[in-house]
Amino acid sequence: MNLLLLCEILFSVVGGLGIFLLGMKNMSEGMQAVAGGRLRKMIGSVTNNRIIACSVGCAVTCMIQSSSVTTVMVVGLVNSSFMTLRQAVGVILGANIGTTITGWILVLKIGKYGLPLLGIMALLYLFCRRDSVRYTAMAIMGVGMVFFGLELMSNGFKPLRAMPEFVNWFSKFSAATYPGILKCVLAGCVLTMIVQSSSATLGITIGLAEAGMIPFESAAALVLGENIGTTITALLASLGATTNARRAAVSHTIFNVLGVVWITALLPIYLKLVEAVLGVDPGISIAGDGEQVFPYVRQGIAMVHTGFNVANTLIFLPLLPLLTAASTRLVADKPHKEAPKLTFLNVRMLDTPAIGVQQSFVEILQMGEHVEKMLRLLKDLLVVDEPDEAKVKKLFHREEVLDVVQKEVTEFMSNLLSGNIPHDVIGEARRHLRMADEYESVSDYITAVLKLRLKLANAGIEIPDEGKQELQELHGLVYDYVGMINKAVQQRNPDILSKAHTQGDAITHKMKELRDRHLSRVGKRHVPPLQSLTFADMLSSYRRIKDHMLNVAEVLAGEK
Repeated sequence: MNLLLLCEILFSVVGGLGIFLLGMKNMSEGMQAVAGGRLRKMIGSVTNNRIIACSVGCAVTCMIQSSSVTTVMVVGLVNSSFMTLRQAVGVILGANIGTTITGWILVLKIGKYGLPLLGIMALLYLFCRRDSVRYTAMAIMGVGMVFFGLELMSNGFKPLRAMPEFVNWFSKFSAATYPGILKCVLAGCVLTMIVQSSSATLGITIGLAEAGMIPFESAAALVLGENIGTTITALLASLGATTNARRAAVSHTIFNVLGVVWITALLPIYLKLVEAVLGVDPGISIAGDGEQVFPYVRQGIAMVHTGFNVANTLIFLPLLPLLTAASTRLVADKPHKEAPKLTFLNVRMLDTPAIGVQQSFVEILQMGEHVEKMLRLLKDLLVVDEPDEAKVKKLFHREEVLDVVQKEVTEFMSNLLSGNIPHDVIGEARRHLRMADEYESVSDYITAVLKLRLKLANAGIEIPDEGKQELQELHGLVYDYVGMINKAVQQRNPDILSKAHTQGDAITHKMKELRDRHLSRVGKRHVPPLQSLTFADMLSSYRRIKDHMLNVAEVLAGEK
């Protein structure tokens, strides 16, 4: 065996695979940058309607060119309680259809033009200043890299046909019998689990089939196995997540495994149907330029992939409640109540900034909800003579949670901003950073009010009835104000600023009025100095809460 030839083959295949994967990454990032705003709107528009959820999953995956990233994103959204289990499963079903677009992109006959396409678009990307043009060029450059990488892999595999040792080894992966089909399915599954990319294994499969190393039937079985292997990414991402997040990942696995089970039992019939739809035998070889070529194998593999996922989705979409029930039975509820966790702002999402920004937005919304819950707890603790210890601990715990969330959002956004991302995503990320900081500051002042109340209780000093009534009045105004700003953030409504200024001024006026009343009481009768100072500090803390929420409204309106 010629060692030099083997090294050349290895270099060509490994280099081609690397260029192929880098091309997929560039194509994904470019498409995300161009369609980032629409992408975030689609993610936010998911409803309990299974058709809409499935359509969103398909469209998002077509844009980002990775069903694994979509399912990881979905697991993260379920984990943070932004998406329900049923919505998540609907999106995952659509993602399986969306991922088949990769195969059809590879069907385009531009193999030898991949390199010049790459070069021209690279120059445009490097020297053009407009974001829309640069990232469109980046996406097309990725397409060129994909085809150039695939061409290198296909050419690299071709010399193996002249080596009996490799021919004999690849002959073991024959789908002529049912055990052979299962062996190919298992090989595709294991390979995808190892490389963590169904696109990579799809490229390898096409390269082997085009080189004539494996027949079309074996390539089809390998592709089916890749659909199972790709579920490992979501399963790994769900480790340590909430129960519903793990159920979403398990649903993905159930869906793909059951689909492969029924399709493999009918594989010979299914491949005949694929041949009928294409109007040509995908496995046919033609002698050209002194060697065999397989001109229709790419179309055949793409059709196998698409047909399987479309059929599987059409079968399981009406059975969505049964699929969620099965995952619920397999992943039992925990004995204690689970709190949503900030878990999926991780390195995976840095490769998909449009989605990473959306997930950070979910955490911002949760910070707003936490602040409202803290204010509800504080209301009960203000007027009682002896504050409930359990509620006190709960409020302090929520403040600690917000500290952690703000820290994680800051770390994630700092890493996101260090990458190559478009200006609109940069602007969104900076807004999220500032909002997280403002919400965390609000939580600090809420606990400051509680600490002042506890300070009086520990000193045995009571707030007079008129003082309690005034605090409740101010508390109600601030609570409504926080709810108004939070609703505007949820709806991404920048027009809230004028209303925020008006109501904010009303709160400031009320605070000054209450302070004047308090000073009037102090002048008329003896008031313990601690009570007087503490009451004034509580009023000031409420004003600071209002100030920080006004800052949130300003961020939403795009003010510096």
